[in-house]
Amino acid sequence: MTQAAEHRSLFVPDGLAGERVDAAMARMFGLSRTRAADLIAQGLVHVDGVGVGKSDRVSPGAMLDVTIPTLTDPLVVVPEIVEGIKIIHDDASIVVIDKPVGVAVHPSPGWSGPTVVGHLAGAGFRIATGGASERQGIVQRLDVGTSGVMVITKSEHAYSLLKNAFRQRTVEKTYHALVQGHPDPHEGTIDAPIGRHPKADYKFAVMGDGRASVTHYNTLEAHRYASLLEVHLETGRTHQIRVHMSALKHPCVGDLTYGADPALAKRVGLDRQWLHAVRLGFEHPDSGEHVEYEAAYPDDLARALEIIRDAD
Repeated sequence: MTQAAEHRSLFVPDGLAGERVDAAMARMFGLSRTRAADLIAQGLVHVDGVGVGKSDRVSPGAMLDVTIPTLTDPLVVVPEIVEGIKIIHDDASIVVIDKPVGVAVHPSPGWSGPTVVGHLAGAGFRIATGGASERQGIVQRLDVGTSGVMVITKSEHAYSLLKNAFRQRTVEKTYHALVQGHPDPHEGTIDAPIGRHPKADYKFAVMGDGRASVTHYNTLEAHRYASLLEVHLETGRTHQIRVHMSALKHPCVGDLTYGADPALAKRVGLDRQWLHAVRLGFEHPDSGEHVEYEAAYPDDLARALEIIRDAD
């Protein structure tokens, strides 16, 4: 991503007369030909005030104007307080939060929005150094578009134990999902491997050669247009609940990426999937006692559920 830009202007010297613009830029500004061509393609290069192509030629005495964006590492953690993140529990080893929609867990290429680790850094939390620099202390993830409870570790001991607990599937991860229609049977297990979608790299799908993925669900409420499910994850694949429910032809309400009805999404006022991590249970890394933490439905999901209930 870019945060700032440097503007540079130089007259083309006689010695570069007739050179291609990208070659002249490389010589005059110390850039690679590839970088110069990229800046030209972005419309950031002008000769005497006129945009140019990389193969255009320069004349001596012409004014070459270049805007050079200052590139920053997309994985750098930027400390900032993120509105809406709630601290559910905090002790010497862990911090448990209620993550709002629209917040990523950690920085990643292509994401320039707020992150959980950025918020914790901005709020003065010391996070465990285990893991990659941008994911220090992270033992689980929630999608940007999914809200709810998650745990971050503050000590190396906690990081090691909880990372292993998630790997061994001993952590109890409970979600509520409002899905279209009425799954049949009302409760069951979906055991279907998940892999990256063959035609859209931002999506996932049930694939024969995908990674093993197991989802258990139980119907809590059945309404005219949708059903409220309690979902327990045995595995933790990206978009797992969304992919599995879509494969059953019962996508999460509002989840247009995975086939939800846009008319119903509009009716209930959602522009994201109705999916919330309501409860997280595990052995505390210090005491060894079983602990559970919960997060209430956020306002947008609560309103949507009431509209569905009122439609009966």
